Amino acid sequence: MTEKTIPLLPCRTELLQSVVDFYAALGFETTHLQKSPYAYAVVERGAVEIQLYGLKDYDPSTSHASCYVLTEDVDGLYAAFRSGLKTTYGRIPTRGLPRIGPLKDMPYGVRQFLATDPTGNTIRIGQTIDDSPEDPANAAPKDAFARALHIADLFADSKQDFPGAARIIDRVLNLKDEQPTPVQRLQLLVLRGDLAQRLGDAEGARGWLETAEAVQLTAEEEALARDALARLEELRG
Repeated sequence: MTEKTIPLLPCRTELLQSVVDFYAALGFETTHLQKSPYAYAVVERGAVEIQLYGLKDYDPSTSHASCYVLTEDVDGLYAAFRSGLKTTYGRIPTRGLPRIGPLKDMPYGVRQFLATDPTGNTIRIGQTIDDSPEDPANAAPKDAFARALHIADLFADSKQDFPGAARIIDRVLNLKDEQPTPVQRLQLLVLRGDLAQRLGDAEGARGWLETAEAVQLTAEEEALARDALARLEELRG
């Protein structure tokens, strides 16, 4: 017998249609939709199935509901999701609800991105990468700058705590007795510029991103910083 896990995620009742439309933008098919006697929907994309149940007083802003999807082509799904969102919304939503976060390699051995629907459910999509740590429980980096990047990423993308993430980066960039590698400096500056944009500080964002553009990298370092460089180009565009 083959077992299958199906996540059941909450949804504010009146947002059910907008949530279904969001998943349609990601390439999901709506296989069931009802509004009475209670709100319920089922969306499917290949082997991935998500079921959504309505709650009248559910608050999307405080949602912690989530599920994880493992794939063998995270870059392909990321491109497809972004394309679908742009077609549906006329832009790629990166803050508020709904939104999609950046694609990046994580220190606990996966390359992933986060997509959050209009009712606050976060779908994490990841692919296992070869250089995963031997002990995932100890995945937080020891290096001060790598650790700051890791924690700031969590604050920004998982908690949506943009001021908290910005404080982490500001503190580590002001260290006097340690200096980041060029790749780390670029990553920190790009994330800081990204955060400034999300906080509505256009002038500050421009300064952080211009500083990031001035970082000199070797060809090998550019390969290591590919995600940050792609994000820089997107933010500057």
